[in-house]
Amino acid sequence: MSEWTADRIPDQHGRVAVVTGANSGLGLVTATELAHRGAHVVLAVRDTTAGTKAARQIGGDTEVRELDLASLDSVHAFAAKLTTDHPVIDVLVNNAGAVLLGPRRTTTDGFELHLGTNMLGPFALTGLLLDNLSAAREPRVVGLSSITHKNAHLDFDDLMFERDYRAPAAYGRSKLATTVFGIELDRRLRAAGSPIVSALAHPGLTRTNLTPRAWEHRGRFGRLIASSGLLLTQPVEQGALPQLRAATQPGVRGGQFFGPASLWETRGRVTEVRPSAEAADPAVGSRLWAAAEELTGVRPLRPADSSPA
Repeated sequence: MSEWTADRIPDQHGRVAVVTGANSGLGLVTATELAHRGAHVVLAVRDTTAGTKAARQIGGDTEVRELDLASLDSVHAFAAKLTTDHPVIDVLVNNAGAVLLGPRRTTTDGFELHLGTNMLGPFALTGLLLDNLSAAREPRVVGLSSITHKNAHLDFDDLMFERDYRAPAAYGRSKLATTVFGIELDRRLRAAGSPIVSALAHPGLTRTNLTPRAWEHRGRFGRLIASSGLLLTQPVEQGALPQLRAATQPGVRGGQFFGPASLWETRGRVTEVRPSAEAADPAVGSRLWAAAEELTGVRPLRPADSSPA
């Protein structure tokens, strides 16, 4: 197959796409490409002022809605209004994420910030939108993973990383959890006979606004590290291609995972990649799903005869 580029995105007229974190970086590129091909794009953003500015930049058929994935109250409020206003949702791109080095931080619900923002918030959001996604003709959910997931390990005895906290490891764990969730979601959707496709993507090493923000706690030295690191990254337009392919390419199968093809998946053309063994382990998927249900109170895809715990 020839190289996949944004020019290969099919017409999106008549489709509703929700992109979290759509005001900058990978999310902005993703929202822009979808809108320019005719989709009605919901920019789900924490900062609506920045979202409104992004919407003006994008043009096309867009709307801006407030969503803070680090707050379950915000997730529920966003989902309640969105599902009323849009009975049919075609694409959900769980793009938004946090990468913050420095001391351990928590969400408003007390979750470790990386896990709460990168996995538990999207888990709750996806669960609350499943009925509306099921009503679409070819619905997709796309999870944003990272190559850091391949060196991470989930400690179910310390999911919130309260012992010996290290921010880079916490970020890697959260992205492993995101990957596990995307694969387990696919298993459960297929078992339920759902039309929804759950796919995954990762951007390799890509130039986004998260790179300098991750080092902001180190002051001038941190800014120097961030600037140096940017020299090793690929443009954000290239980094967004894996998630755009996962969201739009006809025939994508549940569980497919897209990322860069070159230099240990850090850059280059888009190809299908493999998750880590832990990410693909059904036992890990089942255990993380149960933990996420308990932590968020959202229980998607439960059997009809199953009652909440």
